[in-house]
Amino acid sequence: MPFELGRPFGAPNEPAFQTKVLRAALALFDHDGPSPVLEDFPHDAPGVSVTEDDMTGWTCPIPLPNIADASTPALLAAVRAELDSLAPWAQLAQETRGRTATGVLGIPIEDIAVFLHALMDGVPDSRKEGVPVGEAFRQAGEELKTYYLEAATAKPGAAASKDLADWFWGATAAGRLLLALHPVCLTSDDAGIRHVATSQLVPRLQQHRL
Repeated sequence: MPFELGRPFGAPNEPAFQTKVLRAALALFDHDGPSPVLEDFPHDAPGVSVTEDDMTGWTCPIPLPNIADASTPALLAAVRAELDSLAPWAQLAQETRGRTATGVLGIPIEDIAVFLHALMDGVPDSRKEGVPVGEAFRQAGEELKTYYLEAATAKPGAAASKDLADWFWGATAAGRLLLALHPVCLTSDDAGIRHVATSQLVPRLQQHRL
């Protein structure tokens, strides 16, 4: 059918057209030839201008597997897979609330994960002009946590905040990444990175995981 991906009945909120599509599909049961039956639907869906503010029916929050990349470190690959799975929920959270607390660094969330992982190997360049690398480290860690928690609270039956914190720090690759950064960054050559690792990276109630 000549319809956009995710819209098998054409455009949303067009019951007359959708009924026509359904009747055409049911009529295929009367086909006398062999199976499978493949026929083109002769009509285009009513014109709908789809913008970033109108994505009704285009996405479905289904976690999809990420294709492994042998050149990517295992922990970073695991975080990227989680980000792929959480993306529909993060989008739903932003649409529902009309805002998001992410975006402080001004780079995609995948780049934030890459920046954080780079701290495992030394002192990378700051990802925000005019911001010291230590402060960029603090903002990146907070943004990663915020992205996960906003996505998680968009799911039906979201848990209490304490349970969400336990989930992030105890059951996600992102939590494992931040926990792994703690001892490494305590001995960093950059004083700002050491300060963040000492007092701001891992909440007190989660420090038993270190």
